Amino acid sequence: MDRRNFIKLTAVSGTGAALTSCGNPEHQLIRFVPDEDIVPGAASWKPSVCPLCASGCGLTVRVMDADADVVRNGQAGIVRIHAAKKLEGSPAHPVNQGRLCARGQAAIQVTYHPDRIAQPLKRSGERGDGRYEAVTWDAALAEVVSQLDALASSGRERALAYLSRARPGHREALVAQFLARFGAPPAVIHDLFDEPVLRHANGLSFGHQQLPTVELERTHCVLSFGADFLGTWNSPVAQGAGYGTMRQGRPGIRGRLIQVEPRMSQTGANADQWVPIAPGTEGILALGIAHVIMASGARSGRTAGQAARLVDGWAAGLPAYAPAEVEKTTGVAAARIQKVAQAAAAQLPAVAIAGGAALAHTNGLFTAVAVNALNELLGSGDRTGNLSFTPRINLAAAAKTADAPRRGASLEALTRSLLTESGSSAQVLLLDGANPVFTSPPAWRVRDALARIPYIVSFGSFLDDTSVLADLILPDHSFLESWADALPESGSTQAVISVAPPAMRPLHDTRATGDVLLEIGRKLAKPIELPWQTMEEMLAATFATFPAPSAETDAWSDAQEKGGWWGTLPSALVARPAAVTGGPVPASMPQFDGDPAQFPLHLLPYASAAFLDGSLAHLPWLQEMPDPITSAMWSSWIEINPVTAARLNVKQGDIVEVTSPHGALRSAAFISPGIAPDSVAMPVGQGHRTFTRYASGRGENPLTLLAPLTEPTTGALAWAATRVRVSRVGEADGRLILFASEMREEGQQRR
Repeated sequence: MDRRNFIKLTAVSGTGAALTSCGNPEHQLIRFVPDEDIVPGAASWKPSVCPLCASGCGLTVRVMDADADVVRNGQAGIVRIHAAKKLEGSPAHPVNQGRLCARGQAAIQVTYHPDRIAQPLKRSGERGDGRYEAVTWDAALAEVVSQLDALASSGRERALAYLSRARPGHREALVAQFLARFGAPPAVIHDLFDEPVLRHANGLSFGHQQLPTVELERTHCVLSFGADFLGTWNSPVAQGAGYGTMRQGRPGIRGRLIQVEPRMSQTGANADQWVPIAPGTEGILALGIAHVIMASGARSGRTAGQAARLVDGWAAGLPAYAPAEVEKTTGVAAARIQKVAQAAAAQLPAVAIAGGAALAHTNGLFTAVAVNALNELLGSGDRTGNLSFTPRINLAAAAKTADAPRRGASLEALTRSLLTESGSSAQVLLLDGANPVFTSPPAWRVRDALARIPYIVSFGSFLDDTSVLADLILPDHSFLESWADALPESGSTQAVISVAPPAMRPLHDTRATGDVLLEIGRKLAKPIELPWQTMEEMLAATFATFPAPSAETDAWSDAQEKGGWWGTLPSALVARPAAVTGGPVPASMPQFDGDPAQFPLHLLPYASAAFLDGSLAHLPWLQEMPDPITSAMWSSWIEINPVTAARLNVKQGDIVEVTSPHGALRSAAFISPGIAPDSVAMPVGQGHRTFTRYASGRGENPLTLLAPLTEPTTGALAWAATRVRVSRVGEADGRLILFASEMREEGQQRR
């Protein structure tokens, strides 16, 4: 779908005219009077913040006049507006430095999506069937207030649950304040690829319970254990910029990349060396490399810090990790281990990082600590090399409010309580952007658990697999229509908070969720007394405490103009790292679900280059975008090594059945040498039952095969710990759509 068809522009002129649809007068579109003065053909650029991942990249939005389909007071019509036409990266922003990934470019489709919810809706059918009727905002808010008042009057404030994806910034802080003052538990935060294991390991190793900022532009050698830092891991735009400098931006110096992983990622495809490894053994290889470096005398083990003290045997030089022994476990040849260690030690400064599937095992914490220890050995621990931690802003101190916990129980704990306790432990659920019905293993029975909650309110802009269970939908503005902010966790060596005012007026009868929560709080019988009337007031209060950039302007005005604030924080506004305590992390082998005799292959789900965890599958530009490794689009596929495929008599595009102890699915085979013979891989993102016309019923969801295994210390889902078997069930039927094949066919037709 091209931009012109997606952002609908019309040639209709005049004001107040009624437009008929297909000659049927009963289907009338009204031309509304514009809300603003518009100069035809004049473009302007406004700041904004990309909302599609947690990186917090700054945007510049090209805005100019257009006719747009809108909903006003329940009536569909057309109005001339200042409309966002194009998104680009903000050149001044320290995270993305003018760059923007393909996902960020597609973010504009959130605003103009034809299936976007345009007004408050109330369920009119059975739960899950997607039948709703329009209601007014007054009626909808009154219903929510009534539900919350009923909880408070009966002393059941803790029966209010809030389920969200991670939203670092003021919205998350506001939700924390709202819940704390109401008396409810902290929000349940669920993100499939959130990396809690790495955060905990970094807290133990470096005192910072957050994801790292990797200064690739200063690095001569990168050892990456499963972190797809050029594709989907952490802050990929910032890391891509650093990688470009590392490879080509320093005359006479070309950095080296060694990627260790069982399945070739986008980062692996760009590496000088791609090292396939047995799943879950990356930490053992990291310590094997450290053993070789220390044994050669290239680096002393005494230079390592806290992370090394968490590793048994470090002081003795890791004698249990000689290359010959490591080879037996990891499948990486001893000679190759020697060469990788020598290359890293000879090309300092070097940095080691871990993420993704390497940490999605039952022994993920051991792996993360082992890689941190290797990093310290290479001289790149926190504040000593090319790995650092972005200073965090204490929003509670800035906004002059009491701090409130932002994360509560895990999703698994919530669903377990709902399924096992007599009566539902939650009576009212506020659902804010998370889609756990899609992103959780079947054994957690998330859909069954949420169905037991008597009343569910969604703030989503689209019906998805989880929000279709809602009794009431209070649709949010898009990020281009409301105040937007983000608190980047990584990607910058200085403190950053992104913020921007609305780039355009709302198209539909929607409201900003932060403002809705504040209004609900004021309307309660026991009002929640927060110090702001609107999200804009909350943002202004925060920025008023930041240092002004000059005598001519204040921090708040400057931030609105350039899209954020960045610099050195006053000590009073620096968030102090939470204490993380723990002793040595024992070495351990990964545990897998499934008898190897019945399920001989490892399943490696991975974040889609287009859809991440599936939350972006509704955007057609991303459906149309060829996958960088396979060139597939609008499809699901299962990646199989040629040796394994030959043994199973599977050819390219054949339909195979993938079975685990927890489920089965059928998908097209993609034969690839970039996957180890003992593994199969499948992108997460497709397979939605409900998620707009572009994603509903398309492809398969590999998460339906997952075992409920977890990493024991953090409770994080070990999403790479499931075994499967694969069998051929049919010939290619066209469901696998490859861009390369499409181009070949088009070329043949032209000839």
